[in-house]
Amino acid sequence: MPDTPANEFERLFALHQAHLLDTPPDTRFDEITQRAQQRFGVQTVLVSLVDEHRQWFMSRQGLEATETERNISFCGHAILSDNLLLIPDTHKDSRFRDNPLVTGDPFIRFYAGQPIRVPAGHRVGTLCLIDPEPQTLSSSEQETLASLAAEVESVIAQRQAE
Repeated sequence: MPDTPANEFERLFALHQAHLLDTPPDTRFDEITQRAQQRFGVQTVLVSLVDEHRQWFMSRQGLEATETERNISFCGHAILSDNLLLIPDTHKDSRFRDNPLVTGDPFIRFYAGQPIRVPAGHRVGTLCLIDPEPQTLSSSEQETLASLAAEVESVIAQRQAE
């Protein structure tokens, strides 16, 4: 189970003020997740938002589910830091090896989650890559993922301005 960020009250307030949760699909996010899926060749790419009890997928490629419980989420761990959360092989990571998303469908072995922020500066979710095969990312690939996450943040800022 992920820890709770020290600024959880403010983070949740910023997330709710952004009016992103439970909104209709937005092609701008879908274009980013599609490009990421093609660029990295992974099974699943998500723009995931983490609220009090769940992670909700604002955009998803390669996954039918629209949300999962926060207490089993990888993204709940990723929002604890500004840095990329990179897990090359979940079977070798004690935090995740027994996670139901690892031991059951979608059988996650690789996870890379780049935190995304709302304009107020709070980490509210991730742009994440998921695959059933172990792998890693080069520094160049990590920079590409960070750049794509910055695009997600830019779309969020545009939506708030609208």
